[in-house]
Amino acid sequence: MKISIVQGDLLDQNVDAIVNSWNRNIIPWWLLIPQGISGAIKRKAGYKPFKELPKFKSIPLGEAVITSAGKLKYKAIIHVAAINMLWRATEYSIKNSVINAVKIATEQNYNSLAFPIIGAGTGSFSKIDSLDIMKETLKTLNINMSIKIVEFK
Repeated sequence: MKISIVQGDLLDQNVDAIVNSWNRNIIPWWLLIPQGISGAIKRKAGYKPFKELPKFKSIPLGEAVITSAGKLKYKAIIHVAAINMLWRATEYSIKNSVINAVKIATEQNYNSLAFPIIGAGTGSFSKIDSLDIMKETLKTLNINMSIKIVEFK
């Protein structure tokens, strides 16, 4: 596995799929104020990926689901339930979000995947600590895929 940390915009990455750091899908997407990664995705992809989310009902913390990419060039968007009911990310939610996003990408036979730094925005988790958790988690996975972690600049 090739892991790289890049600075830029998640939506400009040349990969098969991107990861959206999402919530547990308990509050309907249309009630949420678009912000962070989800807000950027809604502005560029349109509402189609978010209209697909209700079929998954409540998403357990740290789990992941896949939707279309709407108007974006990607094969899909993998949404991870990275924040708990108090709108906070935890080491558990970050680690399991990474594992489950990669699992879905592997099942879909994707060769590349781009992550934001999970939990460092709305989830109020330390960017440095989240990045460390993500890198360490990815190193434990035995996969043949190119992974980018994108630090927004």
